[in-house]
Amino acid sequence: MSSESIEDYIKAIFKLSVDGGLVQTSAIADRLDVRPASVSNMMRRLATLGLLHHEPYRGVQLTDEGEKLARRMIRRHRLIERFLVEILEYPWDEVHEEAERLEHAVSPRFVRRLDKLLESPATDPHGAPIPSSDGTMDESTHPSLVELGAGETAWVRRVRDNDGGLLREFGRLGLRPDAMVEVVESASDDGLLVLRVGGEIHRLEYAAARGVFVERTAAG
Repeated sequence: MSSESIEDYIKAIFKLSVDGGLVQTSAIADRLDVRPASVSNMMRRLATLGLLHHEPYRGVQLTDEGEKLARRMIRRHRLIERFLVEILEYPWDEVHEEAERLEHAVSPRFVRRLDKLLESPATDPHGAPIPSSDGTMDESTHPSLVELGAGETAWVRRVRDNDGGLLREFGRLGLRPDAMVEVVESASDDGLLVLRVGGEIHRLEYAAARGVFVERTAAG
């Protein structure tokens, strides 16, 4: 059984990787808030375990086994988030940290029961795809809200989930998965977007809007 630290590293590398490319150790250190020397030591250990390839001075890349482990951890995490919101009625801005703690403790049997109880959900409460039991996952990407021009409409598909304060703001504005949003006025990177959500006008900082990922409507 993998240790918690190994699982955290593998999941972080998976999330930092773009199209399976190399991930810099400095990015891993920033993501996990650890010293670069600690990352280097762990990279050597993970390479020995056959979970990643380490190219000195270039970065790391997960092996097939490493990617399978990452997808299992992401599946656990996102199913737990869904359970916390739907069954235990946690606010969506509190489940990320709770799931981070619980994902290391649950057994594969528990995960199977959880999936059955929740009727195999496709996404977590923030719209992120949940890998299936065989590791397949919808990996389609969506533009952020700031990429829409004035007058365009779109469906919210996913929101960034690692900032509780930001999630509370998204919730207050109605920016949840499957909500429709219209950009009334676009903005520069130091301004505000004017949005219409549920018939109401709201203003959202550009930096925050970068954490809302959308799918343009046919009319948009």
